[in-house]
Amino acid sequence: MTVPSIPTIKRSGSRFYVHPTSAEKVPSVTSVCGMLPKKALQYWRGKLVAETAIEDFGVVADLISRGNPTAAIDHLKRAPDRSSGKAAQMGTDVHELCEILNRGEKLGRVHPDLAGFVDQYHKFLDAFQPRFIEVESTAWSETHGYAGTMDWIAEIGGEVVIGDLKTGASGIWPEIALQLEAYSRADYLIDPDGTQRPVPAVTGGCALHLRPDFYSLIPIRLGADVWDTYKALLKVSTWEHEV
Repeated sequence: MTVPSIPTIKRSGSRFYVHPTSAEKVPSVTSVCGMLPKKALQYWRGKLVAETAIEDFGVVADLISRGNPTAAIDHLKRAPDRSSGKAAQMGTDVHELCEILNRGEKLGRVHPDLAGFVDQYHKFLDAFQPRFIEVESTAWSETHGYAGTMDWIAEIGGEVVIGDLKTGASGIWPEIALQLEAYSRADYLIDPDGTQRPVPAVTGGCALHLRPDFYSLIPIRLGADVWDTYKALLKVSTWEHEV
């Protein structure tokens, strides 16, 4: 996701949006969804540390032999953060390029590492001909106390859908439904100057899985049960950060 136009702060590892006129601070939608257990992520982190211990055996052994086992441990335990940081930066760069295209603007020079993503995105645009209604707009819920920046709302095939772009190799995870549901249930969209606008009514959601060699547009079911689950996570978030 690109950097939101509404100010944000970090607190206890979570992102909070700051209202441009009232200065109210509310958790981001993605931070609330982060309250879900991530068993697969725990397995991935352990596996990556083990792989790094083998691949960087020389580095680890050298640090230990020089009497610095603490540095060796630090090198290994930070391996998942180094990996996810690179992937996150790649995702941010791709999002920024797609945002330019969604706004109907032309791209400049594209880095070779990102060219495959852009080519696949052009294929998506040509195949589905989306008419973008909102691009990187921030949704705010005063009723429930959260905010978040959606990738887009667009008309595709005669339906108005809320969409999210994912570039990770692991694909689309079910909690994206919670994310899209929360955006669609917000009280209003808000601009950097504090101007409030209605949230367009949507008939469904979708996720675009974008990789350098393929893309896949996946329907995402929204509904009352998804909304109830998000509100439960919101209570957990309040417990985590306030109670």
